[in-house]
Formats: sequence, C-alpha cells, structure tokens
Amino acid sequence: MVVAAVVLGPGSILTSSKVGAGFGGIGVPVVIAAAVMMIGMVALAARIGVSYQHSTCDEISERLGRPVAVVVGLILFLVVALFQSSNNLAMVAGLAPLVEMANGGKPVGTTAQILLLLAFNGVLIAVLYLMRELYQSVEKLMKFLIGVMVVAFLVNFLFAYLTPRTFEFVAPIVHLDKGDLFALLGMIGTTFSVGGAFYQSYLVKEKGWGISDAKRGLLDTVVSISVLGGVTVMILLTSMRVFFGNPNQPELLSVDQVARQLEPLFGSWASVIFSLGILAAAFSSFLVNAMIGGTVMSDAIRKGSRLSDGWPIHLTGVALLTGMGVAMLSLTQSGSHVTLITIAQALTVVGNPALAAALIYLGTRPEMTGSRRIPRWILTLAWIGFFVSCFVAVRTGMAVWAKIG
Repeated sequence: MVVAAVVLGPGSILTSSKVGAGFGGIGVPVVIAAAVMMIGMVALAARIGVSYQHSTCDEISERLGRPVAVVVGLILFLVVALFQSSNNLAMVAGLAPLVEMANGGKPVGTTAQILLLLAFNGVLIAVLYLMRELYQSVEKLMKFLIGVMVVAFLVNFLFAYLTPRTFEFVAPIVHLDKGDLFALLGMIGTTFSVGGAFYQSYLVKEKGWGISDAKRGLLDTVVSISVLGGVTVMILLTSMRVFFGNPNQPELLSVDQVARQLEPLFGSWASVIFSLGILAAAFSSFLVNAMIGGTVMSDAIRKGSRLSDGWPIHLTGVALLTGMGVAMLSLTQSGSHVTLITIAQALTVVGNPALAAALIYLGTRPEMTGSRRIPRWILTLAWIGFFVSCFVAVRTGMAVWAKIG
C-alpha cells in the first residue's frame, strides 16, 4: 500500500484524466498492462529484499563495485526529484481554486504559489524529523488516504455513468503516432514505477520480513497494485465519459477544467472537492516518494538504509527541497501547470531501464536457489517490464526532443 500511495499522486490523477479525455478507452489496456508489469517488478524487489542479507545497493556494490551502486542511487534520486516536482506543481494547482475562492476569485500569483510550496514542504520536513516510529505512522496514513480516494472516485465514477450525457457524442480522430503522447507516456510512468518497485526491497527489510514472509508479500503486492490500477482506470473512464467526444471539451490546461469530471456528483462544488482530492493524493505521495530517493541514495553512499540511521532522513529532506526547487523554477516560466506536470511525469520513465536491470541482475544470481529462487513468472514479467521501460524511455526522449525543437 505504501508503494501504491507513492505512484497514486496528484500528477497521476491529472495525467490519467488527460489520457481519458484525449485518447478515450485506449488508455485502459495500457493501465492494465502497466499494472501487471508493476506487480511483477514489485514482487521481484520484495523477494530480493527478503532473500539477501544486506541492502540492495550493498549487494550491487559487492558484485559490481561501489561506483555502480552510487550511479543506481543517483538515478533513482533524480527520478524522485522529477516526480516530486510534478507533485509540487500539482499540489499548487490543486490549492489554487481553494485560495481563489477564499480570496474573492482573485487569481493566485507566482509569489503566493511559491509561499504555498514553502509552507507545505516545511510542514512535511517537520513531520519527517519529529514523527516517532516514522514508518509505522506513514504506513497507517497511506492506508487511510488510499481508502478515502478509492471510495470518492468509485462513487463519482458510478454517478458519471448513471447520469445521462449533456452533449451529443462526436467521435474524435485520435492520432497516436502524431499527437502529443506525453500524457500516455506519463501515465505509464506513474503506474509502472520501477523506482517505487525498487524501494519495496527496502520496505520488506524495514518491516523485518524474511523468506517465510514471501507469500504474504506477494499477496500484498497483488492487492495494492490492483487497487492502484483500479483507481487509475476509474479516473480515466470518468474523464472519458465527461470529456471524450464532447465538441466543447476544454484543453484541460487547469485543475478547474480537469475538475469538471466530478460535476455529475458534486455539481458546482466539483472544483473544491477535486482540489481536496489533489491535496490528499499529494500528502500520500510527497513524503514516501522523497523517502525512496533519500533511503536509496543514503544506502548507495554507505550511510545506512534504515530510517533510524539518520542519513536516509537527511537525504529525504534534500529530495523534498530539490523537488520544490525544480517546481519553483517551473512556476516562473510561462505555460500550463497540467502540461508541465504531464511532461515531468513522462520524464520519470527515463531512468527506469537502469533500475529494472539492477533488480533483474540481483534476481538472477547463481546463489538464488532453493527457497530463495525467484519464480519464473515473476522474472518473466520483470524482463517484459525492462524491455517496455527501454522502449518508453526512448520514445519519451524523442518526444522531449520534438517538444524542444
């Protein structure tokens, strides 16, 4: 559930909404395929965590050298920073309608947005250092927030499909080869998050699990990632129902426009409710996402891999500040928040091949025999995920180059 909470952040909500509006049902099999690959990668990481005596980066270091472990840690830290920047931008975009409403409809300026970022991240850093038994507290909070989001999106999904359309459907022409694929690539990156899967090898050690807990870990993996995929599909289908084929469909450049998918249930309160949902997703994703980068980077430089070691907490704070800094820089540039968030979400997939390769490497070592042996179906899904991540990374790089050009 902690891993699911990481990838089900505000950026993934906005990205899947944009996919549903722009591509319709095409996104559903993409989400399902990404969720299945995610199950395989998380299951592989969990088995590695319970099978090896030392932490993941330490095991990589023993076999390939410390510099390789540092590179792996740095790649994951940079992926986290990009993901975190999109979470920051989405959080600001989610807060904007609430602040505007409280301020008599006056638009939120850049200075106010930066102050919001400073305040939100400041609170999280305070929680990071002051909360005792951090992991147990975070785990309980993630379960609660995921449960609230599941119920809210499920109820709205049912209302959207039980309420007659208010427009005459016009079948749009979708050009997957020519259109802007950032949203689709971003949705793959948020559902199939190799960085989140990589962290599972640390979470099982944080919980003190051993080989005997592998089956329970597999059940947890299937349930939590299925919940993630199900919520993503519900958001996508709701957006498709409200926007796809609508001749008056907005471009979804603001949270207010994306929030219209909640109008079947919440009417004029849709923007407020959607903003609160964005904040819930932000809180559930912010802290744990930064913990991924902080923990693995700390482990890579031999400063400890447990939250009680100190350095993982310090570097988690650095990850929070890095993501905030990138977001602040983005706020000073012109452009749509939703577009910037979508691009940042897509770019997180660039580092996935290296992280997937590291997990597959550890999962296929000769000593992984007997009770430590990784089931063939898990390795098969992991290999498929690796090749898909390579393709998506190349395609994302091409899309970024075309966007810059």
